[in-house]
Amino acid sequence: MKRAAIISKRGKPELGRIASEVISWLSDHGYSVLADSVTCELCSGCELAEREHLIEKKPDFVIVLGGDGTLLSTARSVAQAGIPILGINLGSLGFLTEVRQDEISRALTEIDSGQCALSLRSMVHCQVRRGDEFLSHHDALNDIVVHQSELARVTDFDVLVDGAFVANYKADGIIIATPTGSTAYSLAAGGPVLSPDLPGFVITPVAPHALTNRPLVVPDSARIEVKMKDNREHALLTIDGQQGVTLAEGDIVQCSKSDLKVKLFNLANRSFFDVLRTKLKWGER
Repeated sequence: MKRAAIISKRGKPELGRIASEVISWLSDHGYSVLADSVTCELCSGCELAEREHLIEKKPDFVIVLGGDGTLLSTARSVAQAGIPILGINLGSLGFLTEVRQDEISRALTEIDSGQCALSLRSMVHCQVRRGDEFLSHHDALNDIVVHQSELARVTDFDVLVDGAFVANYKADGIIIATPTGSTAYSLAAGGPVLSPDLPGFVITPVAPHALTNRPLVVPDSARIEVKMKDNREHALLTIDGQQGVTLAEGDIVQCSKSDLKVKLFNLANRSFFDVLRTKLKWGER
């Protein structure tokens, strides 16, 4: 039997109606439905499966009802298994959850008939090194950010690319963004928009003290190192804006292209530039 999973963001007033619509469509088209506890509270008849256990359940695809944050956490959970994701936007902007509520039936029909395009999104892998010891490792779909955790205070960061010294940044933080993440925090900090299939990373300083510091695009074959030089307050490594790791002075965050990719469904005949125009309110021709 065909199997689909649903992951939902709590607190959206329209969630009950949308979840019921999605479950009814799936059931009518021969799917068994897995759902997280948020969805199960609103709709009966689904098998409970939280996002961290989805790989074990082996769904054909996952439907995210929420915003980009919900999709990011789901993506990190299922990327290893290569499970495709359909993002239905219940949020405010939604570059990743790009399917509107009035497009749900169309999107599911395209997926069921094999006509829905798949976009393969690269991830960034990072490791925290303290001396000769690696403390943790993480994969992110959007970005890795090194920043102060409490006070708004300028901090020193040394940045190296493939062992070559780039610059010492005095800034509030440093963002290492994937092409997918170029439309997230990096964009708000003045970084460029990268096409999702571009093989590169963006290094974007947050509020740099030197006006000549600008975002830098490097190939995704590069190894990027960010070293904490001055840590008068607590500093954090943040993964996709959701997971945090405390850093100490002298710690080095090493970033490179991840072995994992995220599969996102895109509606047929909708390009990345269509999404940009809609989300960023660019003028129509």
